[in-house]
Amino acid sequence: MQMSLMPRLCLTIALAACASAPAPTTTAAATPPAASAAMPARTGDIHDFDFFEGGWTAHQRRLRVRGVGSNEWDEFPSSLCMKLFLDGMATVDEVAFPTKGWSGLTIRTFSREKRQWSIYWVSSKTGEMGPPQVGGFDGDHGEFYGDDEDGGHRVLVRYAWTKQPPDHARWEQAFSRDGKTWETNWTADFTRADTAATCVGARPRTAMP
Repeated sequence: MQMSLMPRLCLTIALAACASAPAPTTTAAATPPAASAAMPARTGDIHDFDFFEGGWTAHQRRLRVRGVGSNEWDEFPSSLCMKLFLDGMATVDEVAFPTKGWSGLTIRTFSREKRQWSIYWVSSKTGEMGPPQVGGFDGDHGEFYGDDEDGGHRVLVRYAWTKQPPDHARWEQAFSRDGKTWETNWTADFTRADTAATCVGARPRTAMP
């Protein structure tokens, strides 16, 4: 039995359209996996940040341009005041950058069920709270991971803390676009300060108007 001219013509047009249609594209390969899936699920203790209570000064180093292999750093001072809440289950600190004219606020909360810290950052330049970095300490070393965006690129973020008892600590921030290679873009070397001289009501004196 022969097909009529019209059905054969329709079938030919449909097949031609399928053959010429572009293959579907995906950007998944260029997008790093979620931090919760790619990074270690570090746990910690409710007293991990007890050591950081009080006043501190720090030498800050921040890459001038991220993600381009730059080695040009901006260096500047800071002062910080941290306070414990809920018997250490939550902490709040404010850091002031007097030569920059802006400040930042860090809020940390500890999940008793997951035994993990969630760390949130708020910049006075935007007033917006960023996504959390999650993790904990193993001895004097702590690592915290999360997802964020930098310059239109999705990145994984790693905070690394090193306790240097009794009066020093180091913090580092690194970004990764592929979940494998990391670029450290901000460091802070902390030295314990006289809290009464550095802080007013748990805020740095250098942040006062």
